[in-house]
Formats: sequence, structure tokens, C-alpha cells
Amino acid sequence: MLMALVACTALLVNSSMAQSVESKISSMEMLVGEQVAITVTAHAKDTARVDFPRALLMPSGIEVLEAIEEPAVEEPNGMMRHQVNYILTSFNDTVYPLPPIPVRISGKEYPTRQLALQVYTVDVDTTNFEKYYGPKDVQELPMSWKDDEWGKVLALSFCAVALLLLTMWLIARLRSKKPIVVRIRIVKRIPPHQKAMKAIDEIKAEKMVSDENPKEYYTRLTDTLRQYINERYGFNAMEMTSSEIIERLMKTDDPKSLDELRQLFTTADLVKFAKYSTLINENDANLVSAIDFINQTKQENVPTEEIVKPELTEEQQQSRKMRKVLIAAVAVAAVAAVALLAYVGWMMYDLLLY
Repeated sequence: MLMALVACTALLVNSSMAQSVESKISSMEMLVGEQVAITVTAHAKDTARVDFPRALLMPSGIEVLEAIEEPAVEEPNGMMRHQVNYILTSFNDTVYPLPPIPVRISGKEYPTRQLALQVYTVDVDTTNFEKYYGPKDVQELPMSWKDDEWGKVLALSFCAVALLLLTMWLIARLRSKKPIVVRIRIVKRIPPHQKAMKAIDEIKAEKMVSDENPKEYYTRLTDTLRQYINERYGFNAMEMTSSEIIERLMKTDDPKSLDELRQLFTTADLVKFAKYSTLINENDANLVSAIDFINQTKQENVPTEEIVKPELTEEQQQSRKMRKVLIAAVAVAAVAAVALLAYVGWMMYDLLLY
């Protein structure tokens, strides 16, 4: 029983020591209109929730301008330090007792200690008020130049004329050189499946299916499929073996749809390299398999037109860059000339007016 009481007492002491709040004021004295800061610091466990009041209940005459919360800082033994600065001001000279500021840590309220603030006023000698003068009107000073005013106007006028002449010369340079016109061509592209079907129609028209030379038939049929796969899937099927093509297609298409294509390539390899003899119905079946594969994998909504931009030579590229530089120089020179002329006109108007 005694040991339990001691443990409970130690737990309460550690809990109270672990979580605490403190406050300090930047200055206990200030003049009216100045600002002071009350810094409230809370030490709590890293898992505890700390809530600072946003609106402070201060005596009449004290204004809370803002509350500035600083980032939490990690302390030893799993503690966190939270801090908020409250900016205060006052325009009445008196002593203000500042009440405690309540801070909630994990739902429990911890008040800070009470502070005080002395506000002083500025002494004014009201007996000699005549030495304080009121505000004066805005006075316009006459324009003055160290050198001759008209000489500067003349010099700036010559500069403006020179800029105008430069602008005209640059424009003449631009007109003397013909611009490089890039003609964009629109090339019509035949979709890969249409090319493949056209090649297969030519094979059928030449009656190669029933020809006695099956090697040439399977060579043209597999080359047609390789070219279609090359354009349709974007890998070089012309330089790959039949097994490599099937393995690559397994990653893109349904493996079940590739069984007939695998059989076609296997038959073609046997005919071309092992002098395998095929039957007419076997050739027909392989031709149908090729057509089915093309129909199953073709892309319908493929753009049939491609915009082709011709490549410029190095000399033409340099000429285009120089033309862009000349256009930019014309714009800068023209703007500068117009601005300088406007400034000269304003100077002349001001001199003639006064």
C-alpha cells in the first residue's frame, strides 16, 4: 500500500514537471503608442496538444495587435517547446495589471503568471505652444539645369534624330533580305494494316497459296507480317527471330490470339530452313491466321496525314536568327526614339511655359 502511494505521488510529480507554461514581457515600461511583446512558452510532451488563446482578455486601454506563433522546437526526453508572441500597445499613460494567460495542454488549463505594464506619456510644453508651427503647403521648385537648358534640348533632339535614322536603316536592311519561308507539307500515310492487307491481296492474286514454291510464299507472308508488326508496335521485327517476335507480342496482346500466329511462324521456319512440305489447306489456314491477326490488332483511329517540316541548313538558320535580331533592334530603336522625342517636347513646353 505504501509503495503504491509513493509510485502514484511520483507519477503526479513527473506529470506536473513534464508540462508547464511560462510568460515574460519584453519591457515593463513603454511610451504611448509603442509596442511590447508578451512571450508565452509551453513545455509539453510531443504527443500532447497545446492550444494558445487567440483573443486575450486585457484591461481597457490595452490593444492586442497580433499573435505570432513560432514553430515547435524539440527538447530532450521527448518534450516539445511551443511559443506564441502577443504584440500589445496602449495610448493611455497608466499602470496596467496584465492577467494570466490560460494555455490548454491536452485539455487541461495551465495559467501563466500575472505581469504588469507601465505606460508613460510624452511631456509637451504647452506654455510655449507658439514655437510649434503648422504644416506648410507643397512648394513647386522651378526647373533648373547646371548647363544651358536649350543646349540640352538641342543635344537630346540630335539623339532622337539619330535613333530615327538608325531605325530607318534597320528597316531598310530587313527589306533588302528576303525572309526564309518554311513550307510545311502534309504527307498522307497509309495505316499499317491497310499496307499489310494490300500485300496479302497481291499474294492471293499471284496464286502463291497453291504454288509449288512454298518457301517464296511463306517468305513473303512472314515479311508482310514482320513489316506490319514493325509499324504497328514500334519494334524492329524484321531483325528478330520468330520466337523473339512472339515473346515481345506476349507483353502487348492477348496470348490466346497469338497461338495461330505462333503456328504460322513455326510452319514458315520449317519450310524455309527444314524443307518442310505443306499442304494447300495448310497454306490457306496460315493465310487466314495472318488476316485474323491483322484484323484483331489493327488501329482504326490512326491519323492518315502527317505534317512534315523541312529542315533548314545552317546558313538559313543563321539568317533567320539575324532577322530576328534586326526586328528586335528596330523595335527598341523606334520605342527609344519616340520616348526621347516626347521627353524633348515636354522639356520645350516647360521652358516656354516658365
